Amino acid sequence: MSDSIREAGRPGPAIVSSAHLATGTLPALSEFEFGLNMLTHAYGRWMVRCMAAAGVPDLSPLDVQVLHHVVHRDRPKTIADLCLVLDVEDTHLVTYAAKKLQALGLVTSGRRGKEKTLIASQQGRATCERYRDVREALLTGAVAATGVPPDTLSEIAALMRTLSGHYDQAARAAASL
Repeated sequence: MSDSIREAGRPGPAIVSSAHLATGTLPALSEFEFGLNMLTHAYGRWMVRCMAAAGVPDLSPLDVQVLHHVVHRDRPKTIADLCLVLDVEDTHLVTYAAKKLQALGLVTSGRRGKEKTLIASQQGRATCERYRDVREALLTGAVAATGVPPDTLSEIAALMRTLSGHYDQAARAAASL
């Protein structure tokens, strides 16, 4: 591996999935993208398996996210609300997840004017509480044991949200080429 894809201040080469993407102006971005890809897939597996351990198998990562957000603050949510907060462009994906969660009795539907809303059922709230318990038992202690301070995790989260805006803008620009 060339010196151009070495991380400044770190021994050895950067860990990247595509060396040809690490030869440009910002080699560390390729390293970040590889780590993000690994984290995305691991997080998806975690959500599915944690929800199964909480008693609801066969949900997709998006189904789990929709359920958690519907439970969030115990207020009715529209499909548009869910798409906006979860940053999902394809409303049919969230609509499908909502129907699946309704069929399982985890959410119920209502109305806000002409818009359909979703609210968590007691079973949905209890499921999210079990998920939280499994998460506490299996994940939070392990993450805390890494020694990464909570403030640093918050800073990383803020940076990731900022970078998501750059990726969104670049996606819009690429669509116009």
